[in-house]
Amino acid sequence: MVTYCRCVDAIFKALGDPTRRALLDALRERDGQTLTELEAGLGMTRFGVMKHLGLLEKANLVITRKAGRFKYHYINAAPIQEVADRWIAPYAKPLARFAVDLKRQLETPMADRPDFVLVTYIRATPAAIWDAIVNPEITRQYYYGGRVQPELKVGGRFSYLDPEGKVNLDGEVVELEPPRRLVTTFKARWAAPEGELTRVMYEIEAMGEMSKLTLTHFDAAKAMAGVEDGWPLILAGLKTLLETGKPLAPTASM
Repeated sequence: MVTYCRCVDAIFKALGDPTRRALLDALRERDGQTLTELEAGLGMTRFGVMKHLGLLEKANLVITRKAGRFKYHYINAAPIQEVADRWIAPYAKPLARFAVDLKRQLETPMADRPDFVLVTYIRATPAAIWDAIVNPEITRQYYYGGRVQPELKVGGRFSYLDPEGKVNLDGEVVELEPPRRLVTTFKARWAAPEGELTRVMYEIEAMGEMSKLTLTHFDAAKAMAGVEDGWPLILAGLKTLLETGKPLAPTASM
């Protein structure tokens, strides 16, 4: 509880400054920007932007990824979604009105450059998180009622069935390293025409009594609308389920 409160304090402290909110707004409009791009957009000194980005990274609201010699910055909606779920959702419905808009408009998509990255910290072991990702009886409690159908080998199928048994997502396992790393490709099949093939990577890292879960989505702009918007709810549902043993009601009912 103390750790969670400190995280919430860091989030609200980071959001309390208008410049840092402007940085988040800039990343919400176009994620994956370099320091130079953010500096030009704000009209601040390079040092000033770096200082504000450092506080946002400390609050886990901004994540960085390197591609070649460039360092890209991404907004991390997972902490904001968790605050909404635990502090706002019980007092206001529907939860969707507080969901973070993660639609991305990237100018130069690259094969090895992710569209967005989400990070959350869960009070659970890497093995427990891994099981929650690949166990159909667990995924149906937080993944929009979907049951994963994994064939856990490289090249094996990786699909999600909706509560009626229809295939929602269909792809294959690209990389497999339990309980630390899983890379899959999939197509969204719930709407016509279906989305193009995209790639999702789960990375799990033990950190004392908790674990760090990083979800990276490549070529998300090619997927059907709604794929990006659902990730914060899915990760919030996974975290709540593992930490409390109970599904997050709004997620489980969707």
